[in-house]
Amino acid sequence: MLTFGLMFFCLLQDQFDNLEKHTQWGIEFLERYTKFVKERSEIELSYAKQIRNLSKKYQLKKNSKEEEEFKYTTCRAFLITLNELNDYAGQHEVIAENLSTQIIAELSRYTQELKAERKSHFHDGRRAQQHIENSWKQLESSKRRFERDCKEADRAQHYFDKMDADINVTKADVEKAKQQAQMRHQIAEDSKNEYLTYLQKFNKDQHEHYYTLIPHIFQRIQEMEERRVGRVRESMRVYTEVEHKVLPIVSKCLDGMTKAAESIEPKMDSKQVVESYKSGFEPPGDVEFEDYSVSMKRAVSESSFLNARGDSRRRSRSKLWPLLKRNKCLQWLFYATSQEDYSHLPPEQRRKKLQAKLNDINRDIQKEMDQRDALTKMKDVYIKNPHLGDPDSVDPRLEELTQSLEKLQLEAHKFERKLLEKGSESQRRQSSHFDSQGNTPDGSYTEDRSTETTMQFKSRSTEFDDEFDAEEPLPTIGTCKALYPFEGQNEGTISMAESEMLYVIEEDKGDGWTRVRRNEDEEGYVPTSYIKLFLDMNAKGAMTYI
Repeated sequence: MLTFGLMFFCLLQDQFDNLEKHTQWGIEFLERYTKFVKERSEIELSYAKQIRNLSKKYQLKKNSKEEEEFKYTTCRAFLITLNELNDYAGQHEVIAENLSTQIIAELSRYTQELKAERKSHFHDGRRAQQHIENSWKQLESSKRRFERDCKEADRAQHYFDKMDADINVTKADVEKAKQQAQMRHQIAEDSKNEYLTYLQKFNKDQHEHYYTLIPHIFQRIQEMEERRVGRVRESMRVYTEVEHKVLPIVSKCLDGMTKAAESIEPKMDSKQVVESYKSGFEPPGDVEFEDYSVSMKRAVSESSFLNARGDSRRRSRSKLWPLLKRNKCLQWLFYATSQEDYSHLPPEQRRKKLQAKLNDINRDIQKEMDQRDALTKMKDVYIKNPHLGDPDSVDPRLEELTQSLEKLQLEAHKFERKLLEKGSESQRRQSSHFDSQGNTPDGSYTEDRSTETTMQFKSRSTEFDDEFDAEEPLPTIGTCKALYPFEGQNEGTISMAESEMLYVIEEDKGDGWTRVRRNEDEEGYVPTSYIKLFLDMNAKGAMTYI
């Protein structure tokens, strides 16, 4: 029985070592899986960063030429694609964050707990093994002692029997041998009792060890291993669930890209090209036939003949495409003085540039007005609460803002006038398109030959009068009386004396300025609060109708 118990103990010891190796492998597997998820999270972050950088690289830059390109549907679709791609990158960042918080952090914490639990279980197992080993050693020691004492008792008994049979031995020696034999028998009996005690104790410990302690330890190790496997299963499930959660949003991003692609309109883009680059010029008229034989038949002098040729050449050249300038000196002067009002551009492009410039000025005006209002409120606070600041310290900045606003408002009026002039010019060009070619709107030819003959004798100084016609002055819509004197120091303003009467040619458009005229050559803007208006409703209605 003892031999079987020893063999079983050795077998258990081998299994205990195997369990220790297996649980250590389980912890290493858990750490390896955690490292795998961590590297996957880093890949997702790196991928999201690269996608964001790519989207940022091709995003529209403010105040760049690319801003005009986004009026085309292809560019707008590309911008939507970049925005959706940025959101797409954000979902990969969500994947990385969820992997980090829901798996990596949890598994790292659980691994530390698992190591501590495993250490505790195997410590209990080793202590139980040590206890059964000590009990076994005690049993073996008592057994060997019992065996030794039994042999000594047998020798002592044999010696006594020999002495008792020998007649030559004294009675005292026989008695001494008898006492020695009895003592040895008593020692052997005590060793036997001790051996029986240790044997019972070992059997009890062995039963408790194999049927109570070790099964309980094995049960806890098994539960620990099952929890580890279950945690790996849960982590793998979360791993796929993290991906599934972002799939709807990723699908929306892809759907957004698809809709952006479907929103591209080739015809709309082609129309936008036409709208962007149309010049507004009318096509040139037909080139007239110049009958030199008529001039040869007439009895005219050589000078009149030359004048007639020169004038006919001028009339022929005046019918060329409007972009072709007839005098290079005038062309250079015109270009040098037309950069500010964009008059070097075609009519339609000039209108767009003027409107864009006017919008910028209006934004600046609004910004300056907001700053002025803020400073005014600050000054009121300082007046009511002098301990917060000096009200006079705000006045210099308010004065600067006021002057800046006056300049911006005058500049806005200037560009508004140019836009109005541009609109009236376009109407005149359209209405006079047929007359400039000597044709009626129905296409009939009505050129007067006598008029042509008279034009031959006009001075060469009037050669370009048709290009530089003076603009008709604006009609008056009423009068006004100056309530206070005003010195017009800025460009576009006009000075006036108190009680002076002036003609009103343009009402205040909400910016605090009214356009007036003193005579045919002197007009400008004055503050509306400085005058009293007397508007002619009939004239105003007539202007509105026109």
